[in-house]
Amino acid sequence: MSAERAPLQQHPQEQPAPVDEVLSGRVFFVGSSGGHLAQMMPLTQLFSPEHRTWVTFRTGDALGALRDEKDVVWAYHPTTRSVRNLLRNAGLAWRLLRERRPDVIISTGAAVAFPYFVLSRLFGARTVYIEVYDRVDSPTLTARLCSPFADLMLVQWDEQRALYRDTIAIGPLL
Repeated sequence: MSAERAPLQQHPQEQPAPVDEVLSGRVFFVGSSGGHLAQMMPLTQLFSPEHRTWVTFRTGDALGALRDEKDVVWAYHPTTRSVRNLLRNAGLAWRLLRERRPDVIISTGAAVAFPYFVLSRLFGARTVYIEVYDRVDSPTLTARLCSPFADLMLVQWDEQRALYRDTIAIGPLL
């Protein structure tokens, strides 16, 4: 059950794909609640509500932030050092990707994003990873795990560009 991924166009000087080439269609916003979720919220204006699915943890802040969203799926947590929840979230990712077929998956981390990035290859979804704004001097574990699967790697500070290959600095989301 493998979908064909359209190749990214080659750009002069081997630049990453333009943002508008990746950000179109049905989107999954996948990330932990709290700051990870808060950093994705400003991106809602890029996609119509009927094309957005949120995957995050059922916590007080997420319930409040997503109360007006049409499609929210609650992931399993905690994810830190929990093989059980990693496997449960991988199963959830498989089911959601198979049923809903997103065009793009966007995440700021953390661990809940990893299964979506890995499985995106099987379903033809593009992936966008945005490194969190509070890690300037070292890469996050999730960014290191997801970056090989990311079609577009975005950072919020110029200093973060040195941590990854082929990144675009977009400025702080908050």
